[in-house]
Amino acid sequence: MDVSVLYFAVPFISRDLHPTAAQQLWIFDIYGFVLSGLLLTMGALGDRIGRRRLLLLGAAAFGTASAAAAYAHNAETLIALRALLGVGGATLMPSTLALVRNLFPDERQRGTAVAVWSGTLTGGVALGPVLSGFLLNHFWWGSVFLVNLPAMALLLILAPLLVPEFKDSSPGHRFDLLGSALSLAATLPTVYGIKRIAADGFTAPPTLAIVAGLAFGAAFVQRQRTAEHPMVNPALFHRRGFGPAIALNAAAMFALAGFSVFSTQYLQLVLGKSALEAALWSLAPSALVGCAAPVATALSQRGVDRAYIVGGAFALAALGYATALGVTAGSGIWLVLLACGVVAAGIVMVMTQNTDLALSTVPPQGAGAASALLETGQEFGAALGTAVLGSLGAAVYRREVTDSAPAALPDGALHSVRQTLGNALTVADRLPSQARPALVHAARTAFVQGMHAAAIGALAVMLLASGFVLTRLRGLASAPSPAIPAEEPAIMPETAGVR
Repeated sequence: MDVSVLYFAVPFISRDLHPTAAQQLWIFDIYGFVLSGLLLTMGALGDRIGRRRLLLLGAAAFGTASAAAAYAHNAETLIALRALLGVGGATLMPSTLALVRNLFPDERQRGTAVAVWSGTLTGGVALGPVLSGFLLNHFWWGSVFLVNLPAMALLLILAPLLVPEFKDSSPGHRFDLLGSALSLAATLPTVYGIKRIAADGFTAPPTLAIVAGLAFGAAFVQRQRTAEHPMVNPALFHRRGFGPAIALNAAAMFALAGFSVFSTQYLQLVLGKSALEAALWSLAPSALVGCAAPVATALSQRGVDRAYIVGGAFALAALGYATALGVTAGSGIWLVLLACGVVAAGIVMVMTQNTDLALSTVPPQGAGAASALLETGQEFGAALGTAVLGSLGAAVYRREVTDSAPAALPDGALHSVRQTLGNALTVADRLPSQARPALVHAARTAFVQGMHAAAIGALAVMLLASGFVLTRLRGLASAPSPAIPAEEPAIMPETAGVR
């Protein structure tokens, strides 16, 4: 929820804190940068010191940073506190998923638990903008951070009572500090470069950042191959299904994030909904999403080959993107909501099944690093999807609006119109009333053409993923989970009696 709750708060923060354009960008992006950069480190650290312990430390940090961020008096302080929130988030996400792996050794129970985990995560992302809009209509912008406190307080109180401790108790297993530094050096510049290219196009600084990140990534891989105690055991990728599960979840996030850039703007800038109205309407597809994960889990538990479930789910998402191709500037809201609902249902089924597959192939003592790999892959997929599909849609928009914009625009106006639909509508508001409708129609039609291009790109990725799963991953319906070795108990002695 904390990823999306800030969507509507930025204008209010800008009014009170007066950040520069660069500072405003960092307020929004620093959380995701730090989160993605530290996932691998925190996942491996949880394996070493205990997942419940790391979860509680992260909850304390997350709650403290949230309370402080609500009362930040300048942009620099808010940026620093958002970075601390990213540190806390990086501890929470892999810890919870790793705990699910250990708490539910039975495969059927774990499949249900992963479905609940995935549904809760998806619901939080959808709820964030709605909650943000409600709070901002009644309170100051800091309230969007204070909503984190009750959840963190409950976690700090209940987790010690209800959740046993799990960690890798292998003797002499040390934490890989060099590997941690290399993973951070690989992830941060790569994610930064991808996001900047999505926003500003191909320029030298973000391109060099990606090159540097890839170089550190190669060094990280080599370190994991040669280290005595690696953060990520290379043997994980020898298990059938683990590597593909990470790649397929990344592909799913690539398509979802890349298209969401356009679908959310369509509701506000094409259909003219307010931010809160758009957020409320965006909850409508949840009816389909809420059924998707349980259906996928039920099919898997009945012995249906996981490849058929995941391949069919990718095909379902492809159907949603195909439906989006029928959306026009004059379409009613229900067609785009139906398309988004079908897409989201397919993606949730994919991610639920792939997450369960990845967890079932790893030994319990390595669940933290495996969970972090899944999360990191999804972060990269989302960033890459926003960059690639966003750039594709923006290029089509620029071409179409250039060809169809009225010829009698003021000097310099066309350049602004070509940047974004929001700019085009701002220019249209300054035109005489008789000239305004032509520009609005041209810009909105061009935007929809760009959205169609993004949908076609996402559709192609979904069909390729479906074909790969159906041809290469059949027979993964019910692979048994590795047993916990008797000499390496997953539950620490001091909490072994907690149930």
